[in-house]
Amino acid sequence: MEIEKTNRMNALFEFYSTLLTEKQMNYMELYYADDFSLGEIAEEYAVSRQAVYDNIKRTEKILEDYERKLHLFSDYIVRGELLDKMELYVREHYPKDEMLPELMKKIQEIDE
Repeated sequence: MEIEKTNRMNALFEFYSTLLTEKQMNYMELYYADDFSLGEIAEEYAVSRQAVYDNIKRTEKILEDYERKLHLFSDYIVRGELLDKMELYVREHYPKDEMLPELMKKIQEIDE
């Protein structure tokens, strides 16, 4: 399993998990976050390995579809990059200003 794919699925899961069914949430969390194998999940839920595999693949597509439509994860990344640039700019051009860093901190807290 690719690290990049795992990281992406975990990130998408963070944003969209509440839109999934309980079974989808459980399988994805066990597979991606807890690093369970398909066989271990199948044993835990008394289903076939193929059933777990199909559910995970279907859920991956659902998460990608949510991201394509809603852009929550990609917007989060862009906001973070822009805030980093703003922070650097404020430090370089407004080193004595106390309000700008405070406002930027409040914006960052919204995403946390």
